[in-house]
Amino acid sequence: MKTGEISREIGVKIKNYRKLRGMTQEELAVRIYKSKATLSKYEKGEIIVDIETLYAIAESLQIRVDHLLYHAPQPETSLPNPECPSFFQPDTQFFSYVYDGRKNNIMHCVYDILEQTEYNRYRLEMFMNFKNFEDYMNCETSYWGCIEHYDAVTNILLTNQKSPMEKASAQILAPYLDSETKWGLFKGFSSRPMMPVATKMLFSKKLLKEDETLTEQLKITKEDIRLFKLYNMYPVM
Repeated sequence: MKTGEISREIGVKIKNYRKLRGMTQEELAVRIYKSKATLSKYEKGEIIVDIETLYAIAESLQIRVDHLLYHAPQPETSLPNPECPSFFQPDTQFFSYVYDGRKNNIMHCVYDILEQTEYNRYRLEMFMNFKNFEDYMNCETSYWGCIEHYDAVTNILLTNQKSPMEKASAQILAPYLDSETKWGLFKGFSSRPMMPVATKMLFSKKLLKEDETLTEQLKITKEDIRLFKLYNMYPVM
């Protein structure tokens, strides 16, 4: 990737995180001691952000500087990582879907896998409640955290960036068995109404068609309720 393209990618991240914080260009420019015009050029990728300014932007947005860096996708020719389940290879991005009974619609999420921090652990970002997949980072809710792979289960551990009191998580069974989709259990904290929640979530390597068939898959079924009553807990098989 050329330098100009990297600058544009970083600029998009700066803009999206600024909007996520509800901050105007002028407000952020004042905090980093730059003009509004200069910040605008940063966000458009017209000029390269020096490292000191990048740290200042990250501090002002209350994020880590590596959240603003460009992470190149893994080439298709790269060798598989033996510590990473086949479901998550070779992509650095995957998707999930859940049915929101409060709004009677499908809620979709995008996950970006960042760098590896341990042999079975990677940093992760999740984006939720966005209008379109082309601009998914411009979302209502974002989470940062990690994804951990084990023989029997993959754990996703997340912190809501607008409301850090919410620690969401997801568990996906049998991640080493390859398939296009996998079911998992998502747990978090609802603000509408305020309560802990848990529901089944469908994870996918590719974008899925959000139609009535998918809606019916995501809804809690009579069999789900039967197992819930049997175990006195909500299982996802």
